[in-house]
Amino acid sequence: MNQRVLGYVRISSRDQSERRQIDALEPFHIPRHRLYIDIQSGKDFKRPAYRKMIRHLREGDLLIVKSIDRLGRNYAEIMEQWRIITKEIGADIRVIDMPLLDTTKSKDLLGTFISDIVLQLLSFVAENERMSIRQRQAEGIAAAKARGVKFGRPRKPL
Repeated sequence: MNQRVLGYVRISSRDQSERRQIDALEPFHIPRHRLYIDIQSGKDFKRPAYRKMIRHLREGDLLIVKSIDRLGRNYAEIMEQWRIITKEIGADIRVIDMPLLDTTKSKDLLGTFISDIVLQLLSFVAENERMSIRQRQAEGIAAAKARGVKFGRPRKPL
């Protein structure tokens, strides 16, 4: 069976650039039609390009992502999606920034154990960072409101 290579890229908002992630995927020669890009929060996996990618992913395929937080920022869901991709679908995953998270290598018990531990740790860190971002954002908004900054669209007279 021929191994197909797919790439997944996620940025949180339009003011960010996906270029850095796409550049990191360049050495893998992923065809454009197998590169899936979402511009959406990583809080869950209800993202259109991710869903489309999962539908196209087959046994023996290789999914490449730049870093685990680009896959998502929810600990439980990252673990569940990893299981679906590697166990149910039977595809491999390679995380560029973390060579220990490469299911194409060390498929023995020890290799699987080590990658599971690293995955759990990095998934926790990704979700923790999301919670920190939300807390900092809320603190910034509260401080701005305390200074009298108005948010939202200006009111129009009736």
